[in-house]
Amino acid sequence: MFGLDAFELARIQFAFTISFHIIFPAITIGLASYLAVLEGLWLKTQQAVYRDLYHFWSKIFAVNFGMGVVSGLVMAYQFGTNWSRFSDFAGSVTGPLLTYEVLTAFFLEAGFLGVMLFGWTRVGRGLHFFATVMVAIGTLLSTFWILASNSWMQTPQGHAIVDGRVIPVDWFAVVFNPSFPYRLTHMAIAAFLSTAFLVGASAAWQLLRGRDNPAVRKMLSMAMWMALFVAPIQVLVGDAHGLNTMKYQPAKIAAIEGHWENKAGEGVPLILFGWPDMQRETIRFAVEIPRLGSLILTHSLDQPIPALKDFAPRDRPNATIVFWSFRIMVGLGLLMIAVGLCSAWLRWRGRLYQSILFLRFVLAMGASGIVALLAGWFTTEVGRQPWVVYGLLRTREGVSNHGALQMSVSLIIFILVYLSVFGVGVRYLLRLIRKGPLSAETHPSGGPGQQRSPARPLSAVLEDIDDDADADIKGRNNSSDQSDESRS
Repeated sequence: MFGLDAFELARIQFAFTISFHIIFPAITIGLASYLAVLEGLWLKTQQAVYRDLYHFWSKIFAVNFGMGVVSGLVMAYQFGTNWSRFSDFAGSVTGPLLTYEVLTAFFLEAGFLGVMLFGWTRVGRGLHFFATVMVAIGTLLSTFWILASNSWMQTPQGHAIVDGRVIPVDWFAVVFNPSFPYRLTHMAIAAFLSTAFLVGASAAWQLLRGRDNPAVRKMLSMAMWMALFVAPIQVLVGDAHGLNTMKYQPAKIAAIEGHWENKAGEGVPLILFGWPDMQRETIRFAVEIPRLGSLILTHSLDQPIPALKDFAPRDRPNATIVFWSFRIMVGLGLLMIAVGLCSAWLRWRGRLYQSILFLRFVLAMGASGIVALLAGWFTTEVGRQPWVVYGLLRTREGVSNHGALQMSVSLIIFILVYLSVFGVGVRYLLRLIRKGPLSAETHPSGGPGQQRSPARPLSAVLEDIDDDADADIKGRNNSSDQSDESRS
């Protein structure tokens, strides 16, 4: 297929499926915590706006959770089908870590998900809130174990190699490997920011269409507080993560920075833009700031940083992909900070909900968290190459013995199925979000044979999502009522 061999096709297939999958767990993590906060605020204040937002976003959570589970199953199967040699080499570490994720996180989520989605009028308020919190904790536990496994592949320790296989000798060292704390924190914050900008964009969409009600305003307000305070924290966490990466994966840092060679004792510039040329071993059209690269990575103006020519060509990652994926992530992060600062200014001026230009900016940034998350994963995973377990097993050595024809057929099937199934699912999610929250929204209890019977997560969605016209009328009526009140 396109002149690619089976190994390259296996990598593309894994990259394709994981790129689809990571979006849904990230939103699940953020929405679960958001729902726990909303219900907690409702129990504390008894303000109906928090209850209405909870009911609205619980529907999006249910659909998103279902798609995340389905896409995650495919990932697990690929370890055995396309990467069996990797599983044979490192399965004694990665297998138990994924098992711990199922035994703790997935069981916790599955055990309380039904109560959370269908128990609003069937159990007490305290028990329902407890179920929501447990689901939120479950999503974070899932992140913990998945990142422990992936981080061990980035910075492996706590093991021995016996007869060509990895044997764990210190599970504490395996789990809490050198990159794990930074990557766990970075991923969790990325999930929260991705959700915050999704929520903010949904609110901006409603306000731009004239659907101004307390629930929509509260959505925008909470999302902008998250952007204002959490986006700068992500920058600090990213800086610490970068220093850790320079210590344990210097080739990745060299590719990120786009430096092919550096002179000892001289500070290196920060290359803002350019085009890494892997063949000529240079970066073309470079736009750089002198010594800033050393200042960021060594906190000194004259200390050098790793360069790509310090490593053999076979040990270098693809500098072009890593260089640009990192800059996309950082650029979007800076825009998130800008959104937060703009929201603080407009909030102070009393214009947060009326500034058309700002609302359009927030709407345009709706997918920024997801795109930044994907760019960050491309940076860390492509930057690890050519290793699947850094320094221990090369990626080419971990692939199964398949032919190019087999991999081509399976890749085409994956693309067609994913685009059809998940395309419909994402479109459905967007239509739910587009409808927006309604004031005094009811939450029927249902029962056996009735609406909202808890057969599956999608049962949590009851409404006809084609009644946007009704929502428009209600939004305009609310706006008219508020205008009349202001006149009087």
